[in-house]
This record gives sequence, structure tokens and C-alpha cells, in this order.
Amino acid sequence: MSQKVLVVDDEHSIVTLLKYNLETAGYEVVVAFDGDEALEKVENEQPDLIILDVMLPKKDGIDVCKTVRTNKNLVPILMLTAKNDEFDRVLGLELGADDYMTKPFSPREVVARVKAILR
Repeated sequence: MSQKVLVVDDEHSIVTLLKYNLETAGYEVVVAFDGDEALEKVENEQPDLIILDVMLPKKDGIDVCKTVRTNKNLVPILMLTAKNDEFDRVLGLELGADDYMTKPFSPREVVARVKAILR
């Protein structure tokens, strides 16, 4: 059974790109386009890893990350966002993200980081 990755981003082109690359690498991919949908998918789909944008409609990625961690869910979280200053990177990691990448990004690097986190 393949491992399940939840991709959360409000930009459909990014979701499509990540979904294609992750599925090509053998992962099952579930998607969400806002923070509320992400939390619903975390509970219902029980992903093995979450790729999470920070700037999302309804509930931002920081709040999603905090909620997941408050619920004692240890699913790995990879933040993938345009917010690239040191403050945002450190904040994301301190609030429970396991890794932090900035946009623009290399799809191959994202897949490599997913593999590294899940091994």
C-alpha cells in the first residue's frame, strides 16, 4: 500500500504539479485548497505526510499546523510557501512543521524531501 500525502495549497497549478510528481514517485495524493478543508482531510484521510502552504483562505497554514499539533497528531508537515524570511521559517518550525521550503521550488527536491521525511 502506498503512502498518502495531503497537498494543501490554494494555487491549483501548484497542486497539479505536486500531485503529478508525487504520484509518479508512487505516493497516493489527496488535495485541499483551504485550511478548513485541510483539517477535514487530515481527520478523514489520515495522511502519512502533509505539504502545507502558509497563505491559505479560511484558515492559514500556521493555524492548520497548530491545530494538527494541538490534537496530538504527529503526522510530518512540510511547509511549502512564498513566505521566505527567517522569522517565518523559524516560526513554522517552532509551531510544529518538520521541514520548510520556499517558493519557487523544484518538484524533484520536494519529492526528495518527502522521501527523506518518510523513511
